[in-house]
Amino acid sequence: MTQRRTRVLTAASAVVLLAGAVTACSDSGNSGGSSTPDAAATTAVTAAASAPVAEEAAVHASPSPAPKLTSAKGPLGTILFDQKGRTLYLFLKDKTSKSTCTGACATAWPPFIVTKKPAAGHGVKSDLISTSTRSDGKKQVTYNGHPLYRFDGDQKAGNTNGQGVDAFGAKWWVVGTNGKKITKQATNPTGGY
Repeated sequence: MTQRRTRVLTAASAVVLLAGAVTACSDSGNSGGSSTPDAAATTAVTAAASAPVAEEAAVHASPSPAPKLTSAKGPLGTILFDQKGRTLYLFLKDKTSKSTCTGACATAWPPFIVTKKPAAGHGVKSDLISTSTRSDGKKQVTYNGHPLYRFDGDQKAGNTNGQGVDAFGAKWWVVGTNGKKITKQATNPTGGY
């Protein structure tokens, strides 16, 4: 904590010195313009003074709530979503709870990463929820042993544009609340749930 406070105070001092330099520079050579160096200096000093307070608040802030797996019924059946309503998919190339989707795959199909085990929403079986450690050390949510992903092509909550896509060596399917893939094709995938 002392080391962090020292860094914050050093940064605050730098801002005050910078504000002083800005004020000095804007006073010299001012040819009747409407420059307001005092306002810039006041803003910089206010920001510097509040930095330690903001730092303390961040350190003592309450942790964010656990992510949540939810479900909804729609054209594909009752499927899983994250807490923001984004559709969750499984990747057939994943034969265990360990993800095989990295690099460009993980960019197109972002893994459902968490820092703690998600809560189970309505219709979701909590005993099927777990996490596995990815190659980068991050925790990815699994459901019934399947690592879960979102699809970059789903622009809105409830979109299912990734349903049945064959990419990165295998197909991608939405996941039912029973933990199994749903292979039904949507008639209007962008319509959402």
